Amino acid sequence: MTVTDASNDNDLAARLVSVTRDLVLIPSCAGRPQDLERGAGFVRNHLDTLEGVKVDAFACEGFPSIVARPEAIQEPEILLFAHVDVVAHPELDVYRSTVGDGRIRGPGAGDMKGQMAILLDLFRHFHTRHPGISLGFAVTSDEEQGGSAGARYLFEEVALRCGEVIIPDGGSLNKVVVEEKGILHLKVRCQGRPGHAAYPWRGDNPVEKLMQRLGRVQEFFAECKRPDSGGHWYPTCSITRLHTPDEAVNLVPPWAEAALDIRFPPPWTLEAVLAELKGRLGADIEQHVMLGDDPSRLKPSALFLQVTEEVTGAPAELVRASGGSDARFICKQGIPVIVSRPLVGDLHTESEWIDIQSMEAYHQILKAYIERRLLGGALSGPKALSAPA
Repeated sequence: MTVTDASNDNDLAARLVSVTRDLVLIPSCAGRPQDLERGAGFVRNHLDTLEGVKVDAFACEGFPSIVARPEAIQEPEILLFAHVDVVAHPELDVYRSTVGDGRIRGPGAGDMKGQMAILLDLFRHFHTRHPGISLGFAVTSDEEQGGSAGARYLFEEVALRCGEVIIPDGGSLNKVVVEEKGILHLKVRCQGRPGHAAYPWRGDNPVEKLMQRLGRVQEFFAECKRPDSGGHWYPTCSITRLHTPDEAVNLVPPWAEAALDIRFPPPWTLEAVLAELKGRLGADIEQHVMLGDDPSRLKPSALFLQVTEEVTGAPAELVRASGGSDARFICKQGIPVIVSRPLVGDLHTESEWIDIQSMEAYHQILKAYIERRLLGGALSGPKALSAPA
């Protein structure tokens, strides 16, 4: 296992690449609890050697979390925040990485094991050179499952608190997120009456009924679409699963079930979306909320925007995000959250990637920002580092 060397910035790219690739090798996804523990253990092994840092381990519903803070500070001024889990792939041999064309490719490289490598390196750097600095680090393992047993648990049940949080899980190098859509993962089920498919009049086909009701739902979201809305800033719905308990083709099943992934911006609320869906689906369609939260407003500091521009040589852009992050749980506590990240692509696929030069640039942004916020320092390194194209 590679341990970051916080004392030497000359081999920064090599360190970040090495740690990222070590992390990608761990298939830390839901359904593989031992590998989630391995991922959390990997992070802890990088933190346990730091003097003056207290590392606390937590677990909720089988998902491990880690919180590292200076021994004398319970509520650090800045909390670095990341998740070690990735989306699941059916074949384990895809959890490996390649380096080429200036990118690291592999499952989780851009969401968010490359960012984890950056945060680990920075946390070690500051606590090695500035013992007792008011900088914390939290790592969860269920973000891809919604974050209830990770970020929600830490901030609502453990009552983790801090001055502000940095989550490199959205936006881009010069794009800082200020709004995230609300999210609803909904399971819907239609009951029917089973029978032989050759005699459809003897049964009550739940598949056909459910498809008809889902058509009503899709009509509603088509009505919401606004061609003039930049960034698709309107409610959307993706039907991600549709199944029945039967495997035989010649059987009418007893029930049919679907899963919907719905995203919605203000002024829509979770309550309003659910009410609309109930009317469209009908009272005879069962609804079960798997995950639901209102839209979030984030509060990046002016200093962070300034540092981003100074390091990259390009103005920071405030953007909206259709995707969600753990920021929504933190915003509910009134804690400011900063969300941006290096350049990434092909997220949630086997060829997911993160740009190495942008990793160095993002490392420099965070390093300079932390120095100014916590140490009153000036911008580190060169005046401006060109952002990758």
